[in-house]
Amino acid sequence: MALTSLKKKRRIQIVALAAVALMGSTALIGYAMQDGINFFRSPSQVMAEPPTAAETFRIGGLVEEGSLVRGDGERIRFNVTDGGASVPVVFSGVLPDLFAENQGMVGTGRYVDGVFEASEILARHDETYMPKEVVDALKEQGVYQEPAPGS
Repeated sequence: MALTSLKKKRRIQIVALAAVALMGSTALIGYAMQDGINFFRSPSQVMAEPPTAAETFRIGGLVEEGSLVRGDGERIRFNVTDGGASVPVVFSGVLPDLFAENQGMVGTGRYVDGVFEASEILARHDETYMPKEVVDALKEQGVYQEPAPGS
């Protein structure tokens, strides 16, 4: 009877140790991934509920016509819009070749003092592609137009 009780205690200890190890590894994975998870927001969502300056997120929409200003060096300013709101964006770096006004874009960065400071800018890669998040945000504002067939 003592042998059965000892086996039962050992089994409980092993299960408890496995549960603690699982919780610990889950916490470590979550901590490691916290900077790698970037939530998408449309310009309307950013203006309605501005994120904190410490939060990295993705913003997408259309580059507003007439807003693209190239500064000294590689500094670029423009506005991104979803038809409902417009957010000013600054970016230092080289823009993708297909980046242009009235074209879809997605940027990663932070919203600081009313300006989205982009660390990365992605542009659509051909005439018909636009990221799903951008299409959804534009449809929500009622400004999305389906591409013409064959284009």
